[in-house]
Amino acid sequence: MIHKLATVTQKLSPNLLKIISNTAWLFADKILRMGIGLLVGVWVARYLGPKDFGIFNYAIAFTAIFNTVANLGLDSIVIRNIVRQPSCKDEVLGTAFVLKMIAQVAVMVLAIIVIVVLRPNDTLSHWLVGIIIAGMFFESFNVIEFWFQSQVQSKYAVSFKNVGFVLASCGRVLLLQMKAPLILFAWVYSAEMVLSAAGLLIAYRFKGYLVKAWRFSFRSCKELLKDSWTLILSSFVIMIYMRMDQLMLGQMIGDSAVGIYSAAVKISELWYFVPMAITNSVFPSIVKAKEESTNLYYERIQKVLDSLSILSFAVAITVSFVSHQFVNLLYGENYIEAGVILTIHIWTGIFVCSGLVRSLWTTAENLMSFAFMTTATGAIVNLFLNYFLIKSYGGVGAAISTLVAQCIASYATNAFFPETRMFFIRQTKALILPSLFMRNVVYLKKDKG
Repeated sequence: MIHKLATVTQKLSPNLLKIISNTAWLFADKILRMGIGLLVGVWVARYLGPKDFGIFNYAIAFTAIFNTVANLGLDSIVIRNIVRQPSCKDEVLGTAFVLKMIAQVAVMVLAIIVIVVLRPNDTLSHWLVGIIIAGMFFESFNVIEFWFQSQVQSKYAVSFKNVGFVLASCGRVLLLQMKAPLILFAWVYSAEMVLSAAGLLIAYRFKGYLVKAWRFSFRSCKELLKDSWTLILSSFVIMIYMRMDQLMLGQMIGDSAVGIYSAAVKISELWYFVPMAITNSVFPSIVKAKEESTNLYYERIQKVLDSLSILSFAVAITVSFVSHQFVNLLYGENYIEAGVILTIHIWTGIFVCSGLVRSLWTTAENLMSFAFMTTATGAIVNLFLNYFLIKSYGGVGAAISTLVAQCIASYATNAFFPETRMFFIRQTKALILPSLFMRNVVYLKKDKG
């Protein structure tokens, strides 16, 4: 068995081995976070109850929308630029870091003003948003993680960040034992982001690099913002139709509805780390393949689309059969209504996976403006459907709205633009199960040959 494994390993290219190793580290990271996060998260949800759990998740969803703008859509742009020009690493990282810090300060102020306007008499919400958004300021240091991703060396960032995650999880358990008030859970949430930033700094220094070597460049600033402004808008509207449902539920129905809906969404989105880890790992190789061969470039894109499609269908079908029992087992009878919501929301993952691959493609092709137009369409549809369906069906209506909006944003709208129609056809191939399985049989035969 060991001999066979060694033989297979020898046949793999060094680049593929590097991708597999990087993906494995990302999986290990997310599995650890998923296991501990689910265990502690369910404990927190049971302790707080639907109402307090709802207001806590309302604050997280609210700050996430603002934080998306602060990220400036630079993630894939920074990785792409470093892959293309490794010698400009310090200039790209330094410029991205300064831009993110400025943006974080601006959104912190804006978020606090908006929450006071939306909920003028809800002091608890004001404190929760203020504490959480303050912690997000330290996400500026995530540019270090982009460097590790560009080098397909995520294990270093993963290892050091997980120390902070484990410490924060221990802090939550301690609060549960103390029967602490809700506000302290917000402080731990914020502290986790500070510890994560510290972990990245240590990892970067461990590899022999210095943050003080970073330098800001107006030239690099112009290039980054020129390429990323559409991604900023795209990320913002993505977050709107991923999180606006929770905000609208809170405003239209109440915080308890948010708590029940959030319980379902946390299960539904629990496995998203898998497609994200895969796409993060293959992105550098896709950028390089584009420079080598058009056929190789699109072959790799189709393989990623096919693989994620098979995975997402398997998850959606399985969870649909056990959703009610799963919710009852994890959260208890107070959250039983989340079962129906989960049955609907889990199918959103199919289009989330397809959208992640499209994001790689539009970045590699410099077609970010089309990504924004399609995403904006989905956001508008989501807001429109939420307004009418939440009134009548509550959390179930919000889940239906999210599913329809994700389908339109990540898939359907690609058919209407000549520049993206070819990718729409590739997405369709990946979504048609008979064609999908036949194509993967061909892949397996090629690999054996």
